Amino acid sequence: AEAWASPARARVFHPLTGPWARSCLRGLDSGTAGEERSRRLRRDLAHFSAIAAVAAAGAGIPFTTRLTARAGILALPSLGALHTARSGDVPVDVSCAGGRLVLRQPDAPDVTVHLESGVGAWSGALAWTPAHALPGLTPTAPPLPFDDLDPYRELPDGPRHGDLRTPFALDDAERKRWLQAWSGTAPVLRSGGAGRLAEAGALLRCLVPLETPPDVGAGRGSCSATRREAFGALLSSTPPNSVTFAATLVHELQHAKLAALGDLVTLHRAGPEARYFAPWRADPRPYDGLLQGAYSHLAMADFYQRRALVPGLPDRDWSWAQHARYRAQVRAALPALVGSPDLTVRGRRFVDEMAAAHERMAEHPAPRGHVARAQAYVESARALWTRRHASALPPPNE
Repeated sequence: AEAWASPARARVFHPLTGPWARSCLRGLDSGTAGEERSRRLRRDLAHFSAIAAVAAAGAGIPFTTRLTARAGILALPSLGALHTARSGDVPVDVSCAGGRLVLRQPDAPDVTVHLESGVGAWSGALAWTPAHALPGLTPTAPPLPFDDLDPYRELPDGPRHGDLRTPFALDDAERKRWLQAWSGTAPVLRSGGAGRLAEAGALLRCLVPLETPPDVGAGRGSCSATRREAFGALLSSTPPNSVTFAATLVHELQHAKLAALGDLVTLHRAGPEARYFAPWRADPRPYDGLLQGAYSHLAMADFYQRRALVPGLPDRDWSWAQHARYRAQVRAALPALVGSPDLTVRGRRFVDEMAAAHERMAEHPAPRGHVARAQAYVESARALWTRRHASALPPPNE
């Protein structure tokens, strides 16, 4: 059993296995469902065979099985995807032996896929799209899966993720832009704090490219997200540069850490009512959303302050401006967080440590101009938010 336990465990605990498992559980818990939901559940359950096939292939176990391509695509997580000659759901016979997969479908030549020792696999067949990876964040780190193929990588529908979407596939030019930004991310992380690079290396397990929404400009902007059920996966549009890429990692990994902590311990017992002002959002936030946002913004304030303190940094002034804005935003959120009667003992300790970390940043203040502009920005955001929402919301203690 030990010979194949490691590949199987790696596949089961891969971040994008989580969204698949959650989709299965939702389907199984739905009771009597319509035809569309039943069809989705059958597809979800069938995907387990693909997961098992990849685990067996990684362990070098010979097998022969029949899988089903979904909408003309058979995705083998971490290896690649077969595009079938027919559209719709297509049966594909898969055999594995001697470090090779042979994929057989109706009305098309067999496709032979050569397994690699690292991430992915290769084939000379045009019907096969290999999984891609970025180089390890450090010289000793393994390649990082860069997944635009897994059928469970897409964000769920809903207002939380706005108009973020996952593209079907990236072309070579777009992959090159990702690689260029990624190649300088490690030194940027290191400049933002001694533990940032180690943290990213320990937590990041998968990158999922997102299509850039039209309202995100070229400059320094990008959009990103994490999913509670996909711990270790970061979803992001193409970062324009290494600084943006590093900042995205800092921001989203904070969300991942706090979500994991919240699964382990109860930090608060606040309800889901959206009633709190958050300077980084135009809409009212529930307490947990305010806590998540303040925690990630606190890390961003620390990241940019540490970069601003590096002598000779080309974008030092810009880093001070970013630090001042993030710190001012956290300052505006802290009173509601610290003053909540819904905090548990552990939650109280947690937000008190957040407040202490915020206060320690005063030892190296940003230039006055940046502080004044950041405070004016928060005050303007609060005034606008109050005009829009305050009259319709009950007091937080009700």
